[in-house]
Amino acid sequence: MRVVMFGYQTWGHRTLQALLESEHDVVLVVTHPKSEHAYEKIWSDSVADLAEEHGVPVLIRNRPDDEELFERLKEADPDIIVANNWRTWIPPRIFGLPRHGTLNVHDSLLPKYAGFSPLIWALINGEPEVGVTAHMMNDELDAGDIVRQEAVPVGPADTATDLFHKTVDLIAPVTIGALGLIASGQTEFTRQDRSQASFFHKRADEDSRIDWSWPAEDLERLVRAQSEPYPSAYTFHRGKRLDVLASFVSEGRYGGTPGRIFYREGDGVVIVAGADARTGRNHGLAITRVRTEDGRELPAAEYFTSMGGYLTTRP
Repeated sequence: MRVVMFGYQTWGHRTLQALLESEHDVVLVVTHPKSEHAYEKIWSDSVADLAEEHGVPVLIRNRPDDEELFERLKEADPDIIVANNWRTWIPPRIFGLPRHGTLNVHDSLLPKYAGFSPLIWALINGEPEVGVTAHMMNDELDAGDIVRQEAVPVGPADTATDLFHKTVDLIAPVTIGALGLIASGQTEFTRQDRSQASFFHKRADEDSRIDWSWPAEDLERLVRAQSEPYPSAYTFHRGKRLDVLASFVSEGRYGGTPGRIFYREGDGVVIVAGADARTGRNHGLAITRVRTEDGRELPAAEYFTSMGGYLTTRP
């Protein structure tokens, strides 16, 4: 099939690479300009550079809503558009233009985790698995019929970075497998159960701020979800920002006021956590590694030279 590809960052790069290695003919690529957004500078392999290396025409757009783009798409005469990590709304006259419509590739197990940063949100929420879904685009975001979907389990120590590497390897088989079904003439696919749908917003600095009223299990997943190269989970100590780089849920149960720097356990320093901490039934978050405001990384046991005092949500 003749394919136009809309995509950005490493997700779009992997999609384009798979298309270029397939039997399909990539006739045009549309991608976004470089961004300084914290989450868009991560996994930022260039779709434009890859397309140009293979002689594929490239258009750079923030939004696909101008007449020049529409005319170029009509001239390209695509059988299908394939989109992955396109960051703005694609209007119906665009996604409905190709003979077979538009296939969108999304890094979640739709209908759950439509929208942005699905791997991070899924890890924070304790999901047992994550994956990649290829679905037909319609006028509702990430809501079209599912053509192909593959899942991988979330391990007990997995970080968001681990899940990225697990799921990015699914892009090629999911995309090319879905295109094979469409090229074979199949037109009926699996409708999404919209009663199970969830939609998540872009992550920002505020979303990495530690709230010590959360249970320790949730905080430990937040730390893993904000693994390098993502912005770290953070708290404040004596008015200065402190990034929490590694932690575990304490074996012991510690009561008191959430945020209290309480006890050494193994290699960690236990911070009281959770709304039920005062009952004595909650575990704490044992921090093992931190980064100070001036960029020093060190074991928590070296940073916290004595117990007592509090970590706070704000300075």
